[in-house]
Amino acid sequence: MKDGQGQRGWTARRSRNGQGWGGQGIVLLLLTLVALVARARTFGNPVIGFDEQFYLLVGDRMLHGALPYVDIFDRKPIGLFLLYAGARLLGGDGFLAYKLVTTGFVIATAYGVHRVARRFAGPIGAVVAAILYILWLNLMEGEGGQSPVFYNALMLVAAGAVLRAVQGRGRLCVQGAVAMAAIGIALQIKYSVLPEGVAFGCILLWHGWRMRVPMARLAGMALGWIALALLPTLVVYGIYTAMGHGPAWLFGNFLSVGGQAARPLTDELEGLAACVGILSPLALVIALGRPWRRVPGEARGGFGVLLIWLAVTVLAVLLYGRFGSPHYAMPIVLPAVIVAAPVFDRWRRTWIIAFVLAIALAGQIVLFFSERTKGGAAEAIAVAHAATPISGCLYVYDGYPALYMLTHSCLPSRWVFPGHLNTRDEASAAAIGTDPVAEIRRILAQRPGAIVDDYPRFAFGNAATRAVLRGVLARDYHLAACVPTGPHRMRLVYRPGPGTTPAHCPSRAALDSPT
Repeated sequence: MKDGQGQRGWTARRSRNGQGWGGQGIVLLLLTLVALVARARTFGNPVIGFDEQFYLLVGDRMLHGALPYVDIFDRKPIGLFLLYAGARLLGGDGFLAYKLVTTGFVIATAYGVHRVARRFAGPIGAVVAAILYILWLNLMEGEGGQSPVFYNALMLVAAGAVLRAVQGRGRLCVQGAVAMAAIGIALQIKYSVLPEGVAFGCILLWHGWRMRVPMARLAGMALGWIALALLPTLVVYGIYTAMGHGPAWLFGNFLSVGGQAARPLTDELEGLAACVGILSPLALVIALGRPWRRVPGEARGGFGVLLIWLAVTVLAVLLYGRFGSPHYAMPIVLPAVIVAAPVFDRWRRTWIIAFVLAIALAGQIVLFFSERTKGGAAEAIAVAHAATPISGCLYVYDGYPALYMLTHSCLPSRWVFPGHLNTRDEASAAAIGTDPVAEIRRILAQRPGAIVDDYPRFAFGNAATRAVLRGVLARDYHLAACVPTGPHRMRLVYRPGPGTTPAHCPSRAALDSPT
């Protein structure tokens, strides 16, 4: 290549992909400010999500020697718990630390969105896409540390490597290795990224075939990529097996999934409708804006990769079939905002500002009502104060998993995530590795120093474990405190022995009602 041609090519790539280091620094600063402002409301709230309260608890106890799947049961891969354990090492009570870590992941992912989007859109469209990624998380229970907040960064690394390979900006073998290594790490945060990983692998193989890579060499690449993707999981399994806990790891990570019962179809359809509603503005931007028509011809192959990625994430979410929370659909947001980026280049500035502000405001409204419904720092501290055991362990039958950390309590069971023992879909040994009724009896036989329950009852609760709990509470405990955690919800705190029930607590008849 002649020097002049090389210089022009470099200049063109620079024009497409960024504004130089100074411009990139400004973009990064802007995204940091947006993320901090958008998520600031959550920083002081230790109970923004039940799942992440539990993840932090597991990470905390890992630092004291607990082993996931052996000492504490769950189905998430160990990588997620290691992230929370790492956040716990930052000091403090852990709740602010993990939120700052997740905010760092959000900023990094948003910056990656900008970098990838600049290959197909102008500077305005790319920045808008990155900002929208940050803001849309607040609409989908992604304001804290749900697993997609972490693994989306790795999926973007993988997607970027695939794009470089398809666009001829890197060696196929190397870019494929980068992509599959990122997928492998992401799998140890949540296995649901597998369909995206398979899709990326197929795209790489298809590109290799189109480039007339010899079949023997392509097959060798494929085997190497598969090995890289599986390596982290195999290493973890090997470590657990060496410690004698291979069966516990296999059950927690894979076998127990088949034991879960299906939730009512009406509930799942309601959840699906909520996910569709949340994503519909972004879907309309893509459908009406038809960004594939605005991409230059030389970039359309890469943009096709983005469209395939988006389609696979949608299909994967639908096939997973659980819509109890909007965060299950969060993986769709990442490719969707990148696909939408070229559309924003053609919008008037006033339209862009109005759209971004509307999403930002909607996210803050969602956070406000979420805290109002579930409770915030004041409610969590009040429940913790009422539930701190004088002796023995606290037992949270239904309520905040964070209470174990807020009260500095010991753990009464391997099954400390409340949903494992109090919900209908987990009501079998095939689902959790033990009979829930037998485990509840064992826990209650230890005479916990305090028991936390919820009112009104969860409609999808385990009637058998509830009956055992109700009998023991009536015989051996008294209702010591009722802390409102929302306009229509209370956390109930029971203590051993006789005592006076506060006047504002629900009546005995209401508490004995099955729902």
